Amino acid sequence: MRNPLRTLVVVAVATVTLLGIGALFGLRSPAPATRTAAAPAAAAPADRLASTIARAQDRLRDLPRDHETWAALGLAYVEQARVTADPSLYPKAEGALRRSLDVRPEENATALVGLGALANARHEFAAARQHATDALRANPYNADAYGVLADAQTQLGAPAAATAAIQKMLDLRPGLAAYARASYDLEQRGSVTEATELMRRALDAAADPADIAFCRNQLGDLAWSTGDLASAEREYAAGVAADPSYLALRRGQARVAAARGDLATAVADAGAVASRTPTPDTLLEYATLLRLAGDATAAARQLTLADAAHKLFVANGGQDDLTGAQIALARDDAAGAVRLAAAEWQRRPFADVADVYGWSLHRAGRDAEALPLLRQAVAASSRNAGYAYHLGVTLLSSGDQAGALAALRQVRAINPYFSPVDGPTAARALSALEARP
Repeated sequence: MRNPLRTLVVVAVATVTLLGIGALFGLRSPAPATRTAAAPAAAAPADRLASTIARAQDRLRDLPRDHETWAALGLAYVEQARVTADPSLYPKAEGALRRSLDVRPEENATALVGLGALANARHEFAAARQHATDALRANPYNADAYGVLADAQTQLGAPAAATAAIQKMLDLRPGLAAYARASYDLEQRGSVTEATELMRRALDAAADPADIAFCRNQLGDLAWSTGDLASAEREYAAGVAADPSYLALRRGQARVAAARGDLATAVADAGAVASRTPTPDTLLEYATLLRLAGDATAAARQLTLADAAHKLFVANGGQDDLTGAQIALARDDAAGAVRLAAAEWQRRPFADVADVYGWSLHRAGRDAEALPLLRQAVAASSRNAGYAYHLGVTLLSSGDQAGALAALRQVRAINPYFSPVDGPTAARALSALEARP
């Protein structure tokens, strides 16, 4: 079960102090070290977000030409859509942000940043990059614009440009939003130790329970990615203690429970997350665990819900053929998965897309076409056990036993628990290969 895209929508504000970040993989430490920075709004209580929206609406009734409040309202709708897993709020967000630009068409960086954040949320990454670029023309010192730009460049397969944008964000306004992006950037390049160090320093400076929960979840995910179940379990538990409402922590706990063989707990935790945030990825994870538990009927029902959630996302302006391909794979529709993944690959040559596209081709019996894509995914993110597994299985299918052996040993070294289904399959395949003379 892979973590979804980590994009941060800037709404809540917290004070974060970090000292001596240092030159971690080319990311320079900003100075001075203490700033007011945007914290991830993911942990903001739903009632606080609703109050923000209500206050903005009240103000706009009295001041309908307040472009800053229109922009703030649009961003709040984007965040509410994420918190509630309701993409039908995206048109509201766009309407508010466009109204801000109508009122002030020039030098309105805030509205452009909001449109960029909305475009990232809809997976319209090329549009997000353009909005962020336009915002920076209006205000070259807008740290949030660099955050939107970094998220877009990452997904568009431009890691150097993403790193440069993150560095600008760190220079302008160091804080949790910038450090989280820097940590993810390091993780993508296989520097998990440095990524963990960065998030731990962020945690040391965090005071708000929401910020603590966010940092603990990131640390849990990083530990999970290396197969360190004990550390992941501790981080998730500490995050829940800080803020029990942060559902991503329970999602992580479901992974740990499944890896430990406690399938009942894993199913319960995944079900709770899917019921409260019914996104395609949470529903797909829940379906996987239900199928593993032997409840094929319930698993099929979750796939139907995942498909419905995906269609709702698309109907409200989203672009996400990658998720469509993953749903097709879960339904054993390899041909459909290939078609959808190929379309996504044309829009964004990101490692996740290369992996799903290559795996879809393998499932369709097209190993020769799959291997270049799977190798590209592994080259882009060398510490991803799922990528290495897909490459290993495809190499084995194509008759390259030596290559398969190396790839599956890499899976074992990185994280043998990467999937409750594929992890055991990888272990069996590796044992069989190692037993051969």
